[in-house]
Amino acid sequence: MAPRAWLWMLLVLGARLRAAEGSAEVDAGHYESPAPAPGATPTSSPGPPAPSLPERSPRPHIVFILADDLGFNDVGFRGSDQIPTPNIDALAYGGLVLDRYYVTPVCTPTRAALLTGRHPIHNGMQHSVLYGAEPRGLPLSETLMPQHLRRLGYASHLVGKWHLGSFRREYTPTQRGFDSHLGFWTGHHDYYDHTAVETPFWGLDMRRGLEPAWELHGQYSTEVFTAEAERLIAAHNASRPLFLLLAHAAVHSANPYSPLPAPDNVVARFDDIQDYPRRRFAAMLSELDQSVGRVVAALNRAKMLSNSIIIFSTDNGGPAAGFNRNAASNWPLRGVKNTLWEGGVRGAGVLWAPHVASPGRLAPQLLHVTDWLPTLYRAAGGDPKELGALDGIDAWHALTKDAPSPREAVLHNIDDIYGNAALTAGDWKLLQGTTYGGEWDGWYGPSGRGPPAPPYDLGQVLGSRTARALRQVGRPLSAALAREVRAAAMLRCPYADARAPASSAAAAASPTASAPARDEDAAPPQGPQPCLPLQAPCLFNVRDDPCERNNLANRFPALLRHLQSLLKAANATAVPAANLPWDPRADPRFWDHTWTNFGDYSVLRNAVS
Repeated sequence: MAPRAWLWMLLVLGARLRAAEGSAEVDAGHYESPAPAPGATPTSSPGPPAPSLPERSPRPHIVFILADDLGFNDVGFRGSDQIPTPNIDALAYGGLVLDRYYVTPVCTPTRAALLTGRHPIHNGMQHSVLYGAEPRGLPLSETLMPQHLRRLGYASHLVGKWHLGSFRREYTPTQRGFDSHLGFWTGHHDYYDHTAVETPFWGLDMRRGLEPAWELHGQYSTEVFTAEAERLIAAHNASRPLFLLLAHAAVHSANPYSPLPAPDNVVARFDDIQDYPRRRFAAMLSELDQSVGRVVAALNRAKMLSNSIIIFSTDNGGPAAGFNRNAASNWPLRGVKNTLWEGGVRGAGVLWAPHVASPGRLAPQLLHVTDWLPTLYRAAGGDPKELGALDGIDAWHALTKDAPSPREAVLHNIDDIYGNAALTAGDWKLLQGTTYGGEWDGWYGPSGRGPPAPPYDLGQVLGSRTARALRQVGRPLSAALAREVRAAAMLRCPYADARAPASSAAAAASPTASAPARDEDAAPPQGPQPCLPLQAPCLFNVRDDPCERNNLANRFPALLRHLQSLLKAANATAVPAANLPWDPRADPRFWDHTWTNFGDYSVLRNAVS
């Protein structure tokens, strides 16, 4: 019998119940939480600065490095030999590889989910991206991560991409809890001239706070953002906890006239890659990897690394095979950015922290990008129930102690404009509809495994800036363990039939996480069945078949109906997408050829022109 709709409410909104009830036991792995600092404000206003703290902050520093459009297969620790990422890999081998980590399919919704802890269907950010000419932003009713962390005494800085609205100044980063921002407001820009093209508009998009940063013209964006992160770390008083969100432009494509900008001398190092766009992509990724190493080294120089939590994450699946003029790889996963296939939503992610139990392992816990807010708030010594109603779930104990995940399911998205939706419950994934008429529903390489790629160089990983810094704080990498982690993280997808549904006892204990004990309508096993989502919904066992090659909808029709009922119940909680038509006042020609907070001003017609 199909479950009642309230099961989804327990599932998707379960974190809200947990927040209201609090935690039943104290996690011995979290930082002790002193009383809130006097003068700290629980509101979204900037508030007074936090008072002086002891010489070493009792709370951890939090550095979140967010890559843009990085594919699942673009990092070495997932098995590709083609593009070395020694610093990112070192962080992975010294911490946790987040194996079942999900982001949203595109930029804006992931950033909204990260900073609010709420699913984009609950604040109107679920469809596509936010353009610089749209008169909207992430709703001001939302309290963001830096505003919550302010209550715990944190200084917060954003470096790089915002992409959550800027048509009025109240929507910009320094008005939403960040003490400073150097970066850009829209979804992309050129890495050298720092202009953003949103046809037919074109203008400068590089800011220090609210002021255009014309003086940075000609400087490579990845270098600019890395240097700013190093400067902030070096200048920071380590007695106060730091939250640094380093949201790189890399490896997102730039403007159409130069879609994959990178220093020529770096591009030349990858002349073994025959595909020219992929070669340029490799150079962009190499610069991003060096940035990670420099940030970890900066934390070490400032004596902050041993008290830091570092997360490295992509914001969505990679745009492969020329999608958006880019050359990422999600192989062997299916799909690309802005699709709900695993290649669009299963993210490359790493967590490093000095007190993680058994570091250097593949973390199997189910995790969604909304979980970072309550998880990091717990890690910082706060109580997630102070955060109010969230969709994210506190996973700190599960990750650091290798305990079962408190999350049973992930809603990937419901987009009534595209007409597609997907959710994963336990091992099972339902997918309905698709984007681009199915044009990007395939599997895209390169695999990067074996020739013609050079052999994986573990020595380069062990000698990286990141590895050297970890060694200096007593966390040296083990070559044997690194090999073991990489082998475990290397996804292989030979066709295998789905495992038998769970027992009735398991299904009763967790009705959303597994198949019914018996599907009365189940068909006998067959060979791989294709999925044509524009014709009918598809069902996959993504533990056995992460590459989504065998559609089990016909074999398990009762399970299919079960997941569809959950999806329908989730949709009942959604608000409409908030996308708006472009406002002609946004045209950078009116504002000295810059993208600006145009909603704060009036445009006067120039009679001469």
